[in-house]
Amino acid sequence: MTDLASVDYFSDGELAQNPFEYFDSLRSRNPVFREPHYGVVVVTGYQEVVEGFKNSEALSAVNAIGGPFPPLPFVPEGDDITEQIEAHRHLFPISEHMVVMDPPDHTRARSLLGRLLTPKRLKENEEYLWSLADEVLDEFIDNGRCEFLSEYAKPFATLAITDLLGVPQEDRDEFRWALGAAERSGIPVGALDHRTVAVNPLEYLDERFGGYLAERRREPRGDILSGLAAATYPDGTTPELLEVVRPATFLFAAGQETVTKLLSSALRVLCERPEYQKLLRDDRSLIKPFMEESLRFDSPTKVDFRLVRKSTTIGGVDVPAGTVVMLALAAANRDPGKFENPNEFRLDRRNAHDHIAFGRGLHTCAGAPLARMEGHVTLNRLLDRMSDISISERAHGSADDRQYVYEPTFLLRGLVELHIEFSRTR
Repeated sequence: MTDLASVDYFSDGELAQNPFEYFDSLRSRNPVFREPHYGVVVVTGYQEVVEGFKNSEALSAVNAIGGPFPPLPFVPEGDDITEQIEAHRHLFPISEHMVVMDPPDHTRARSLLGRLLTPKRLKENEEYLWSLADEVLDEFIDNGRCEFLSEYAKPFATLAITDLLGVPQEDRDEFRWALGAAERSGIPVGALDHRTVAVNPLEYLDERFGGYLAERRREPRGDILSGLAAATYPDGTTPELLEVVRPATFLFAAGQETVTKLLSSALRVLCERPEYQKLLRDDRSLIKPFMEESLRFDSPTKVDFRLVRKSTTIGGVDVPAGTVVMLALAAANRDPGKFENPNEFRLDRRNAHDHIAFGRGLHTCAGAPLARMEGHVTLNRLLDRMSDISISERAHGSADDRQYVYEPTFLLRGLVELHIEFSRTR
């Protein structure tokens, strides 16, 4: 029998498909455990992960995306490597984006995003989402079946954020195509061949939003993009154009990924548990706890990383400066010390809302309200317009032998495909 603690989490294909036994095995040894391949300290306990997220004084987010890859661009020296991190920050993956920043830069960048994600703007966006859900469903509803990610989740998530950020209506089909969510948009293949979208979608988004915002600074139009272009820091200073562009583009890219994975995992449960379809259809107030339990049960982000910049402790375990720490959100959300029978999906779970699928502390996901809103609208519309929603046995096998494939990544958890069948509600 394989000792799971000895398996290489970062390259093992089977763990990418089902990481939960691995996380359980590490937690049973110690909620703060140093794995043997890269010396990464893996944190799997709920309380310990929360502690790590909140300790921004000692833990830097500079490696939040890459973790141990690439290796550190310097040799850590001493109990405080803050100066070394700052001197080499530009060598870490996507160093220009908010997700890997530390205060005060993170605080300044997040303040710009806060100017956009206001309750008023989110409410306006919600009104659009109801009609958008119907528009996307209309493209395939008569077929009685679909591949949910490509035909609904990806285009819905992409177009939802184009609206939130104020992308002009005439450009939205281009965004849908460019970001892999336009199988039915009618844009000719090759229309964007000169762009580097497939290689680096963030670069594509930076280019497009940079163009919009530069134009709005020259000629304000009173629209959402003009408001974003005119945003200032809390001290009243005007940011450089790229400092405005990047929080918006990262929200765009991260939001599409997270929402697509959230919607597909929630729908998979709804299909596998048809009794929930009746419960939620009869009582729509249950959609909220259903979404929260979905987020807990199958967190779209499996892990997040930190680099210890000042020697500290996590869960009573010493972690010296220079240590790569992996905060396992998916493990924390299935910690039996926090959630009773954590590997069961339970609609009546009283503390499901305590999950940390969106992180905690300074780097709590800024787009969480939007993701929840998209889930709420989608589940309502699916229940309105479909009945007898089920998993396609042709694609995924019979009920006693389901076959699902998850993306082969150590960072995120999401289905590659989800084929469903349904009856159209008249």
